[in-house]
Amino acid sequence: MMAGSGFTFTDAENHDVPVAVGIEVAPGEAGADARVSVTLSPTTPAPSSAPSPPTGEPRWSCTPAAAREVAAALVRAAEEAENASAEGPVTVRADELRRGDVRDGEWPMTVDGARTDGSTAHITWKSVEGRTWTQSYDVNTAITLRRRLPGTR
Repeated sequence: MMAGSGFTFTDAENHDVPVAVGIEVAPGEAGADARVSVTLSPTTPAPSSAPSPPTGEPRWSCTPAAAREVAAALVRAAEEAENASAEGPVTVRADELRRGDVRDGEWPMTVDGARTDGSTAHITWKSVEGRTWTQSYDVNTAITLRRRLPGTR
């Protein structure tokens, strides 16, 4: 049985590459034994049909766990691309941080919440992995952002 979907990537030479992604479950296979297939093909099949690449076209399959790893890597890459600012990093005071701002650095973190208590800014950060924690800063502390969202807190 095959279920799947199709979409298009663009290669390094700016050519569209249709990609079909599907799940093949052979008789007797289920759960962790099922196989996920990815096919690069000149035409994207309908979601209900199995991707059957013509001779010589690439086709891969992997376990569901490996497919989740690939999907997570693609999500991280998409978030990195979205979080990159066309204008470059911007520096703001800690008391000017607002929900959705993304801190610059090796491990990006997003402002999940911000409040000011006198001369202290309490910032709740959220990692790409979904962990949250709160740090306190002097309101005048300079924080460099990779992405600044428009609007107010």
